[in-house]
Amino acid sequence: MKYCIVNGKIILNDQIVEKNLWIQDEMITNITTETDPTATIIDAQGNFVSPGFIDVHTHGKNGSDAMNATFEDLDNLSVSNVKTGVTGFLPTTMTQSQESTYAAIKNIAENKDKVNGARIIGTHMEGPFFNILHKGAQPGEYIVDPSIEMFDKMTGEYSAVVKLLSLAPEMPGSAALTQYLLEKGITVSLGHTGATYDEGKKLLDLGADHFTHTYNAMTPLNHRNPGIVGLALDSEQTYAELILDGHHVSAPAARILYHAKGEDYLTLITDSMEACMKEPGTYQLGGQGVTVENGTARLKDGTLAGSILCMNDAVKNAMDYFHIDIIKAVRLASLNPAKSIKVDDQLGSIAVGKLADIIIFDEQVRLKHAFVNGKLIY
Repeated sequence: MKYCIVNGKIILNDQIVEKNLWIQDEMITNITTETDPTATIIDAQGNFVSPGFIDVHTHGKNGSDAMNATFEDLDNLSVSNVKTGVTGFLPTTMTQSQESTYAAIKNIAENKDKVNGARIIGTHMEGPFFNILHKGAQPGEYIVDPSIEMFDKMTGEYSAVVKLLSLAPEMPGSAALTQYLLEKGITVSLGHTGATYDEGKKLLDLGADHFTHTYNAMTPLNHRNPGIVGLALDSEQTYAELILDGHHVSAPAARILYHAKGEDYLTLITDSMEACMKEPGTYQLGGQGVTVENGTARLKDGTLAGSILCMNDAVKNAMDYFHIDIIKAVRLASLNPAKSIKVDDQLGSIAVGKLADIIIFDEQVRLKHAFVNGKLIY
């Protein structure tokens, strides 16, 4: 199928151009002032034409959770994500039993190419290799020390689908597992941790380069003990996730992180759970009851349990909180996450020869159209 998107403001890496975007089959084939007369014309009506957003940390949405391990839930996540501008994502597992984790990963691996919405790039394993004192909303009874053996049991023959894994660097076995994962091409992220700056840096020196929902569930910045937050702020060429919903991290703290990481290494995530896109009420996360009200999802003890944030809202918040333009805000939700999981050669920006995962949205980042793999699906 051939498309020609006209009358749009195309967001490139460093500028906006008012040209026409040609798509043929699954690829971007041209950015030009000319119109392809043989293509189906899509009129952007003056709206922005943007690379699709990529969410590397999302558990659920619209009543479904990645841990449910059914095709129907996975497909619902895929279709629902597109409505928020996300064209590629990592359905994220959480700390659970070996059997439940394996079932979820098997489901993702076997069905990721069958879904009808956003592309499933792979999976993010958030747990179970954490510090129980910093578990956040992760079920403590399933937390174990990092080990190659447990990773292999949980992933089995499907380990290739894992693109990102979060662990606590201070726990016994973390260095050996990190080296093993990096050899497989899996990005290692530091999270749910009580580590010191130096303990975390040991894993960065091995090649870990990612921080899980920065500020949340990690040792805070102190002027004598900079902690993992200090490591995230201080380390160069490392990617820092941020839940920009106004609840997980205050606006000033979010700005400090943006100023430290810059427009190249801050990565917007949603960390969304099944209540995202649903009405307030009672839901679940990892088998735990969650109450959603006043814009937050919380366990009974008040602990934040993921978010109900949509990525298009996070991008709008980035413009408002950081006082940046749409080009920089989009980068935080597209190219940076693509780079962090090493798929930026095909995804994350608009360029000839890249896959045509494209969205069209207005000034308020409200979605009008979405293409995934060159197909108009919204």
